[in-house]
Amino acid sequence: MKKTKGNGNAHLQKRDWGLNVSAPLREAPVNEQLEELGAFASDGVESSNEFNPSSPPPFSLGEIRAAIPKHCWIKNPWRSMSYVVRDVAVVLGLAATAAYFNNWVVWPIYWAAQGTMFWALFVLGHDCGHGSFSNNPKLNSVVGHLLHSSILVPYHGWRISHRTHHQNHGHVENDESWHPLSEKIYRSLDDSTRILRFTVPFPMLAYPFYLWARSPGKKGSHFDPNSDLFLPNERKDVMTSTLCWTAMVALLVGLSCVVGPIQILKLYVVPYWIFVMWLDLVTYLHHHGHEDKLPWYRGKEWSYLRGGLTTVDRDYGLINNVHHDIGTHVIHHLFPQIPHYNLVEATEAAKPVLGKYYREPKKSGPLPFHLIGNLLRSMKSDHYVSDTGDIVYYQTDPHFNGALRKKSE
Repeated sequence: MKKTKGNGNAHLQKRDWGLNVSAPLREAPVNEQLEELGAFASDGVESSNEFNPSSPPPFSLGEIRAAIPKHCWIKNPWRSMSYVVRDVAVVLGLAATAAYFNNWVVWPIYWAAQGTMFWALFVLGHDCGHGSFSNNPKLNSVVGHLLHSSILVPYHGWRISHRTHHQNHGHVENDESWHPLSEKIYRSLDDSTRILRFTVPFPMLAYPFYLWARSPGKKGSHFDPNSDLFLPNERKDVMTSTLCWTAMVALLVGLSCVVGPIQILKLYVVPYWIFVMWLDLVTYLHHHGHEDKLPWYRGKEWSYLRGGLTTVDRDYGLINNVHHDIGTHVIHHLFPQIPHYNLVEATEAAKPVLGKYYREPKKSGPLPFHLIGNLLRSMKSDHYVSDTGDIVYYQTDPHFNGALRKKSE
């Protein structure tokens, strides 16, 4: 697989069925001035002798890589396919069971379980997009299309934008997934848009709309081959994925005609929206909502390593196994070519090198209800970042929260 170099911003120059996202072979120098180790951004976080998460780390990407056992990098396509077989079997079994009993005691349980399994399918397709599923690009593409199309995700369209996210993680303007709004963009939004973005549950339903129109301040669509999301030589891939997505929509319409739209609503549509909520919750909390303020970068202060170190691991209790340890996110962001089933071991091996730059996740009970508090707190406080400065932190708009209280009275 062709690897990106430097800071990981190079685009693919030829058509490639695999996702060329990996950690750069050489980490560019961040800043060799020792006085920077105590420098904070100018928007509310003061300098002190305490650990500064925005300080250039005293280790390199190569040192982290060297700490991870070699076997953690090995991709086993048979093992990867076994997870696909397991998840598809569970999905079909849940659907058959719910259709058989067809009563209102079973349906809510089915929706929660099936929505979670749709999310698990997405994670496996996500591995295909990274090329961590196997070393065979065609196998990755076929499995990725089947999995993602089944849950209405345009595989190549998403794969390419997700590549942009990984290559620019932690960058205010260039990141693609749940990136901060600058204060100027935030102030330009009307009240309805702000409510939709910062009031739960609306942000947890954002993913389908993001696929169609991206985030505020960005243009393009994951379904449009001419979107500025894609290079000219990627248009055929995008068209292929859009056609697969369209075929899935046609299949659902056809099934509605056979078994009735209400049955499809119960069997597929409601679980689909549960899956969307899982996706938005997990991806948001990987980059927001930590108890400590975390930096975002611009300009020369950004590097692949520093951006990756702003991501956050989360513990999902019993769901960890169901959704393939996607909560083990820091090492995944730094080295997305590591298969999901080796992420936990790789993280444990890297923690001595990462030191305080690794934030140990709070242990979850059987179900991760504790993360709801992280989400609500972040939505109330993480509104925008300064328009200026190369190291910035989220700021809070007190007027927005006050306006919400007035509307609820």
